[in-house]
Amino acid sequence: MSTDRSSAPAESAGYDGRRRWQALGVGLVAAFMTLLDVSIVNVAVPSIDRAVHATPSDLQWVLSGYALTFGLVLVPAGRFGDARGRRTAFVVGVALFTLTSALAGLARSPEWLIAARLVQGAAAGLVTPQVTGMIQELFRGAERGRAFGLLGATIGISTAVGPLLGGLLIQLGGEQHGWRWVFFVNIPVGVVAVLLGWRLMPARPTGQPDRHRLDPIGVLLLGVGVTLVLLPLVQRQQWHGPEKWLLIPAGLLFLLGFGAWERRYARHRQPLFDLRLFGLRSYTLGALIGLVYFAGFTAIFFIFTLYLQIGLGYSALIAGLAITPFALGSAVASALGGRVVTRYGRPLVAAGLLAVAVGLIATDLVLHGIQHGPVPLRTAVPLLIAGLGSGLVIAPNQTLTLSEVPVRQAGSGAGMLQTGQRIGSAAGIAAVGALFFSTLARTRGDWSSAFRHSLLLATGIIVLALATAVVDIVAGHRRSGATP
Repeated sequence: MSTDRSSAPAESAGYDGRRRWQALGVGLVAAFMTLLDVSIVNVAVPSIDRAVHATPSDLQWVLSGYALTFGLVLVPAGRFGDARGRRTAFVVGVALFTLTSALAGLARSPEWLIAARLVQGAAAGLVTPQVTGMIQELFRGAERGRAFGLLGATIGISTAVGPLLGGLLIQLGGEQHGWRWVFFVNIPVGVVAVLLGWRLMPARPTGQPDRHRLDPIGVLLLGVGVTLVLLPLVQRQQWHGPEKWLLIPAGLLFLLGFGAWERRYARHRQPLFDLRLFGLRSYTLGALIGLVYFAGFTAIFFIFTLYLQIGLGYSALIAGLAITPFALGSAVASALGGRVVTRYGRPLVAAGLLAVAVGLIATDLVLHGIQHGPVPLRTAVPLLIAGLGSGLVIAPNQTLTLSEVPVRQAGSGAGMLQTGQRIGSAAGIAAVGALFFSTLARTRGDWSSAFRHSLLLATGIIVLALATAVVDIVAGHRRSGATP
């Protein structure tokens, strides 16, 4: 398979340096808005419960339905942007996200809110791969690393500050209606992003537009497979009984069918996802690192929020502030990592993973034996270290993973990478959350033990990502040593 390490000449398409960075700015704002809604709603759950009289199952769908449809459309949306141009997909996605945010904020019943969240997640999945594909298309070399660094900072901050921003909005809007502002805040941002996106985003794909159909059978097989894998993970608490886990092997069978179909389809037309990308070591191992790291990374915020708010009685605002050191560290290190990733390569990612593991182990140590005390203050420095490490993981890993992906496949390649991250997040929360609640039951409400045990599991998952990075480094050294 031929590779394309550089982007298309951006200047020839009318994109000078200033316009490229303006387009990136619009994309990052939209990405921040869509990723923020993964975590910001968590702190609004008690208010939503009181306002619309939702059942526990309803609340679970409000939270997990967004993540489910988000992951479902990433690859097809990326392929559409590759084939037909990113501007249309981006603008339609942001407009739909803005509209469904308004509908969610106006919800008068659980069913209304769930429907709005499902469509909102699909809209977010339509937007996200366009941003990554745009970076591949408009930037090259060190500039591409810087652009991915800013995207990595956006991912890290949006994940970490969601609880803080949600707590602020609820406090300002009041317990009864503050949760509605969690959705309404997207409206002015979305309107501006639509207008600027239409003006600045690339309108046409690189090279000749692909006028063939967009592989509907591949879309169906991938969609069913991803749904069957994600559904028991996101519904783990509300769907009782072991039979739900049978959906995962069924989903894997559909994904195998998707792979077989794509291999056959690629003989004659451009597939939904080119499986030859998995022949690139940088893409395969990078995607695996992303999947495993997100399994540990996002689970930490899930259990930490529960521990602080329910276990220790802190407010949503204080719980959000407790996560802020991680967010700040991630933002700073992501910008730095994007600038130096082309110089240091995968060892930079390994160093970041090591720092995350060290920071989380230090968090466990400072909590050992604490019965009373300011937990957010005690964990600030360890979480800052972990955040600095995380900033050296997400953006640099994405840059390296997509470095050999041709620009014409940037959207679908990024979509598959992000789909893996969504699956990793759901699986990690399911596994770490299961240990958290089982420890809580076994210790008769010892929240500290439950948090520390599940934190160690999340750390172990991150160490697995570190091991994968080391494998890539060793393979790279052997390859360079064998090259005359």
